[in-house]
Amino acid sequence: MARNTATASANKIHDDGVARRYGFSGGLVPGVDVYAYMTHPPAATWGLAWLEHGALDARFVAPVYDGDDVLVIASTPEPTPTGGRMTLEVRNGSGQTCAVGEARLPQPLVDGPPVDRWAAVDPATDPPDATPEALTTGTHLAFAPHPARDDILRTYLGDIGERLSLYTDEAVAHPGWLLRDANYVLSANVRLGPWIHVESHVQHHGLVWFGNTMSARATVAREWERKGHRFVELDVALLARGEGGDDDRVVAHVTHTAIYRPRTPAAAEED
Repeated sequence: MARNTATASANKIHDDGVARRYGFSGGLVPGVDVYAYMTHPPAATWGLAWLEHGALDARFVAPVYDGDDVLVIASTPEPTPTGGRMTLEVRNGSGQTCAVGEARLPQPLVDGPPVDRWAAVDPATDPPDATPEALTTGTHLAFAPHPARDDILRTYLGDIGERLSLYTDEAVAHPGWLLRDANYVLSANVRLGPWIHVESHVQHHGLVWFGNTMSARATVAREWERKGHRFVELDVALLARGEGGDDDRVVAHVTHTAIYRPRTPAAAEED
């Protein structure tokens, strides 16, 4: 059963009242949590190998609401234990498709990009409003270091209803928890109103262990308008370092797309 874990979020698209003004039935379950549901089949099939160097492309095509019964369908072609791909679909209790995607375990392994591909900048101390000018192509963003603490990660597993014991048995972070940083690197650097995560392409390059420290760097790859919505695409590096203070390493490379400024409800009613 889906759970809206972001009812207290600054992003009011997860609030029932605000979301209804934008034409939804209630507050949206975060896209990063729907993504987390989608990771269950590849993680169950390929285990640590997929968490370390697998990939998942996800596109969110319809809302998921709190209390929805969700079914994640992993379709053919059948993956092998050492590699392959699987298509994924998330359906709600009414049978509606809410998300689609593909998971892969590449062979040979994909080398990770160097950290210095992304500029080392400080997070904004006084974020500007989210506008095309603030999100021009090439703008650099950052999300400050934060701990992947044992208690935080265990609570997260309960919040999303993850049943795989892999994460606690191996003391590794869940990929859905990691993807949250791709949201935070945006929301920490510009002031947003209600906004909607619509797509992510994630390639893993390493494991994040309980006790590591996470951070993120990003570059604005595109900003555009479509049907009154303003979109932004971020090129994101999720970084981790060990408890010994070793150098940051790229543990995931993410292409992350969001409607950062939905068209106004009035504009939506005019269509």
